[in-house]
Amino acid sequence: MEEEFKHMVRISRRDVDGKKTIENALADIKGIGRALSRALCTVAGFDATMQIGYLPDKDVLVLEEAVKAPQKFDLPEWMLNRRNDYETGETVHLIESDLTMRLRDDLNRMKKTRSYKGRRHEVGLPVRGQRTKSTFRKGKSVGVRRRRGRPQ
Repeated sequence: MEEEFKHMVRISRRDVDGKKTIENALADIKGIGRALSRALCTVAGFDATMQIGYLPDKDVLVLEEAVKAPQKFDLPEWMLNRRNDYETGETVHLIESDLTMRLRDDLNRMKKTRSYKGRRHEVGLPVRGQRTKSTFRKGKSVGVRRRRGRPQ
């Protein structure tokens, strides 16, 4: 009995390599890390070490449903990346372009309200209280330069 192998599998508007394990293939999707991909495999009932190219189409649909709405599979809220949303107050998990757009909206809101974090983002400085005397100097400061024409 020869199983049909798919070299590319489409999950949530993203093509993943069929040779990768299910855990690694899910981690390639933006917004899903290793811990969440392993948890999704466990709650959906798949072996995380199996190659994703060997999954039948109906199992890929189950996996895609788990990726789109992990809260339906009784995952803990702390594993989701958008808890208590600013606008709606809901707890959801965002992936791919939805995540990118929401993060951009958050940054624009912080910049517009002139919050501390928003101002630091505008200027390109670190936001979370890191030291800046010795780090974060790439591209902004002029270093020591040797004179031209002098022998080395």
